[in-house]
Amino acid sequence: MIARTVSDLVVQLQLLTRSIEQQATAQLETQDTTLRTVSVLLCAAAGEKTQKELAELACLDKSTMVNTLDALERAGLAERRVLAEDRRVRIVEVTDRGHAIVSSTAGALDDLYSSLLERLPEEDREPFLRSLSRLTQAPSPQPADAVAG
Repeated sequence: MIARTVSDLVVQLQLLTRSIEQQATAQLETQDTTLRTVSVLLCAAAGEKTQKELAELACLDKSTMVNTLDALERAGLAERRVLAEDRRVRIVEVTDRGHAIVSSTAGALDDLYSSLLERLPEEDREPFLRSLSRLTQAPSPQPADAVAG
C-alpha cells in the first residue's frame, strides 16, 4: 500500500519503527542491553552533550531521559558531571564500560541496518535514505493559529 494520506503515512512509519525496534531488541538481548541504552550511549559518545541535548537526539522526553541516565550511571556506563560554566547544566560522559557496550553492539546493529535496506532494490536505497533524512530534518510546520497570532 502506498501512503496516500497522513494517516496512511503515520501507520506505515509506525509499522516500520516497530519492526526495527523488535529486531534490534532481539539482537541486543543476546548482549544484555537495550536499544535505548545503546542509542543514548551513542549520542553521548559523539561529543559533550547536555541531558537536554541527549533527550532531543535520542527522541526521549525529559523524565525518560533522567530515568535512563540514572540506570546508565548505576550500571557504570555513563556519568553526569556539572558544566563548569553553568553549574545548573549536566554533561553526560560515557565511561570505558559504556564505550565497550557501544563497540560490542556495533556489528549487530550494522547487520540489522544492512538487512533492513536489503528489503529495497539496490537502486532505491540511497534515494530512500536521502528522502528520509530530508523529511526528518525539515522544520515542523507551524499550526495555523500560531502563524496568525
